[in-house]
Amino acid sequence: MSWILLTADVTEELALGQKLLKAAPQSLLDLLIRVVFCIVAFLIGSRIISFIRKLTGNALKRANASKEAKQFLDSSLKVGLYAFLIFQIAVKLGIDATTIATVIGSATVTIGLAFQGSLKNCIGGILIMLLHPFRVGDYIIEDNHKNEGTVSEITIFYTKLATIDNKIILLPNGALADTSITNVTNEDNRRVELKVGISYQSDIRKAKSVITSLIEANEKILKDKEYSIFVDDLGDSSVVLGMRFWTRTEDFWPVRWAMLEEIKYAFDENGIGIPFPQMDVHLDAVKEEKA
Repeated sequence: MSWILLTADVTEELALGQKLLKAAPQSLLDLLIRVVFCIVAFLIGSRIISFIRKLTGNALKRANASKEAKQFLDSSLKVGLYAFLIFQIAVKLGIDATTIATVIGSATVTIGLAFQGSLKNCIGGILIMLLHPFRVGDYIIEDNHKNEGTVSEITIFYTKLATIDNKIILLPNGALADTSITNVTNEDNRRVELKVGISYQSDIRKAKSVITSLIEANEKILKDKEYSIFVDDLGDSSVVLGMRFWTRTEDFWPVRWAMLEEIKYAFDENGIGIPFPQMDVHLDAVKEEKA
């Protein structure tokens, strides 16, 4: 009796195996068709996303939106559209939408804990876009680590700076939102402050007159704003003269460099000495008495 039952079980298993073998090619074909469909859907979806981003960019351009707003919205739109595309492809693969939503909900907490920095950077990017501590084209100094450069791009997670020697610095938006920032080029005009020392033997009034002539002759120095020349300090070896005047922000460094050079030439021509560290050694001759 047991032999008959065993034979029946083997027969059923063989029949089931044959049935699976017959169905396997069809299942593989269905899976292959779905995979090919998903690949095609992703390629087409990518083209559509690029088209939508282009339309959005043109609309923002017509609306005269700022460059940083266009960059930020473009990066946010790209992330959102690709996430939606991948979700739809997963549904077409046969994954239940409820299951996907449950997985996403469960994964959100885990991902949030694992990527706290990225979430912080995203929120920081939103704050930068809302508060506008700087814009694309501004020269900023990040006061915490002293990174500085011209803002070339603001994305959803980081801000890109271009240094004066053509290097690129990527700063996380979260760190930028939490630290103090010096925006060098936010205003149209900047005040130049210079100090130069003259010897105690030089005529202070003459030195101030020479500097005044140089300021009046420089066309890039703003004459509608007050300038001042004063004795800043009585140092150990020099009288330190200070001067303050205004220029346009883009002319700040050229004017500063030019004024320092012109002051040196003008002081030389007018006999005004600029002291420098030096040491005078006096040797007293010792006369030996002859025996």
